Amino acid sequence: MPLTTVMARLRDPEVGCPWDIAQDFASIAPYTIEEAYEVVDAIERNDMAALRDELGDLLLQVAFHSRMAEQAGHFSMQDVIDGITRKMIRRHPHVFGDGVRREDGHAQWEAIKAAERAEKEPDPSALSGVATALPALSRAEKLQKRAARTGFDWPDTDGVVAKIEEELKEVAAARTSAEYEEEVGDLLFAVVNLARHLKVDPETALRRANSKFERRFRTMEAEGGLSFAAMPLEDKEALWQSAKSQERTD
Repeated sequence: MPLTTVMARLRDPEVGCPWDIAQDFASIAPYTIEEAYEVVDAIERNDMAALRDELGDLLLQVAFHSRMAEQAGHFSMQDVIDGITRKMIRRHPHVFGDGVRREDGHAQWEAIKAAERAEKEPDPSALSGVATALPALSRAEKLQKRAARTGFDWPDTDGVVAKIEEELKEVAAARTSAEYEEEVGDLLFAVVNLARHLKVDPETALRRANSKFERRFRTMEAEGGLSFAAMPLEDKEALWQSAKSQERTD
């Protein structure tokens, strides 16, 4: 049975699932985001069986939104497929156009994308269209990339590092909660800028740092046993260093 048929049955007002029928775009959106992250998690774990399953879950989200849109008279799943197919052909003229492969294919993609955005986006700013619902690190990177296209960017990493040092001093000089929030935000924005200049994806870098911390902390807990929480900080630090050493020798 095709996925679109399954989804239509689930959303059928008479014979469908009450939970599926009760949903709308807003209520499903968090699940869509969650499934996208689970796809990334499977990729980072190199778990192909999990990736297959998670891609299926993500595809279900597309089918769910498309079915709700179809019921409201907006568009169907086939419209979604047709739309992305046309877009990919349109944005790859070096593949589907004159038949000549070009080394500047990505630059051409960005130029076509910018032209499309200008046609449908009333806001003339270079920053228009950067989704506000993006994770903060990803949105900071996209805003910086857009600004860089206009020439507003550091020429090298030296300026970015100096900016990070400046922001650290401003965090140290902060006194109120509002000041701390603002200055820490500026510091994070500057760190994202450094990641961008180093061609490091900040979301991926932080996810991996999170995983590393969790892995080492769990090792500390295992070695410390039931008395771990009551240990003095210096003993916990020794366990942390031990956990780091174990990773280097594994």
